[in-house]
Amino acid sequence: MLDKPLPEIGGKGLFTLELESALLNCEVDAAVHSLKDLPTQDTPGLKTAVIPERGDARDVLVCSVGYTLDDLPSGAVVGTSSLRRSAQILSYRGDFSIQSIRGNVDTRIQKIRSGQYQAGILACAGVERLGLQEYITQYLPLEIMLPAPGQGALAVQCRAGDVSTLQLLNPLDHTPTHQAVTAERAFLAALGGGCSLPVGAYAEVQDGQINLLAVVAAPDGSQIMRFSASGSQSLLLGEQLAKQAMDEGAGDIFSLENTAG
Repeated sequence: MLDKPLPEIGGKGLFTLELESALLNCEVDAAVHSLKDLPTQDTPGLKTAVIPERGDARDVLVCSVGYTLDDLPSGAVVGTSSLRRSAQILSYRGDFSIQSIRGNVDTRIQKIRSGQYQAGILACAGVERLGLQEYITQYLPLEIMLPAPGQGALAVQCRAGDVSTLQLLNPLDHTPTHQAVTAERAFLAALGGGCSLPVGAYAEVQDGQINLLAVVAAPDGSQIMRFSASGSQSLLLGEQLAKQAMDEGAGDIFSLENTAG
C-alpha cells in the first residue's frame, strides 16, 4: 500500500506485527526491530531485551543535484511520509512542497534521483547501514530536525519469560544508548504515545547525566515548541519533560490538531 502515508494504514506496529506473532508462537526466539517502529509499551508476553549501541540518530537530506536545505529553490518538492519531518522542515522552510514518499530506502533514493522529488529526507542510520551514504547531501543538524524517539537504535525482542535467551542477548546491550532512548520514548509515552502529532526527541549521556532535547510541532510547521532537561533517571526525565511541555502550552497544539481532525 504505497499510495497512503504510514499513519493512515497502521502507523506504530505496522512493521512489527508478524515478527511479534512469530515470537509469541515460538517460531523464533528473538526478533530485531528498528526501535522507533516499536510501540512505547511492550506487547504482553514480550520484552525488549537489549538495545545495542546506536547508529547516527540524525536525519539526512538526499538531493540528486547535491543541494542542502538552504540551497533548494522555493517551491521545491521534498519527499517524506513522516509528519515529524515535514513539520520541522516546514518550520524551517515554509516555501517547500512536502509530498509523501513510500518504499524502502533504495526505492526512495531512486525516486529522488529520477527527479520525482527534488529532495527527500531519510534516517541516516538506515542509509548508512545499507552502504548508501554516497547519496547523502546534508546531515540535518539537531537544531533544525530532531529525530524520532529511538531513531538510529535497534531493539532485540524476545519472550518475557525466556530466561535463557535473555541471558544470551544481555551482552549486546549498550547502557548509554539504552538510557538515552528510554528517556526519549518516555517523553513520547507521557504525551500520549500514539498521537499523530509530530514529536521529536533526542538524548545523550554525558558524565552520568542524560541530556534530553524534545520538540512538539503542528503538522504544517506553523507552531513549534522546543524543550530540554537533564537528569539521571531515564523514565523520570522523559515524563518530567513531557509534563513541562504540556504546562508550557504543547497541549494547545494537540487541541488544534484534534479540532482540525
